[in-house]
Amino acid sequence: MAQEAIMAQSVKLGDDIMALVRREADLRSRSVAGQLTHWVRIGRAIERAGNFDYARITAALEGRLDTTELGEEEEAAWLDEFTAKMAEPSATETAFFGKRRQLGRGVGLDAGGNLVYAEDDAGA
Repeated sequence: MAQEAIMAQSVKLGDDIMALVRREADLRSRSVAGQLTHWVRIGRAIERAGNFDYARITAALEGRLDTTELGEEEEAAWLDEFTAKMAEPSATETAFFGKRRQLGRGVGLDAGGNLVYAEDDAGA
């Protein structure tokens, strides 16, 4: 069986899409090409499956549906969205930790599990 040569292809994508791809690639420790390939495969699988329901993913993100009830494609989409949501603090969380910093209280844990105080990271 002969093996076909795989050649790189150029595609024009908007700056907003590329920023998203780069961010996700960094979060998932993938190359930009690897992230795009991953998303293309997920999208293709979703289109081919015909059993992808975004309302179910939304319900799982809101806690109204157990993730074990999601199909494989739905679970992959849920995980991507869940990870993105967890990476970005809500306005309430930002305000909470901002107030803790102002009061000089602990604002998190370091890699060793030790409490970090506002004055410890003031120069960061």
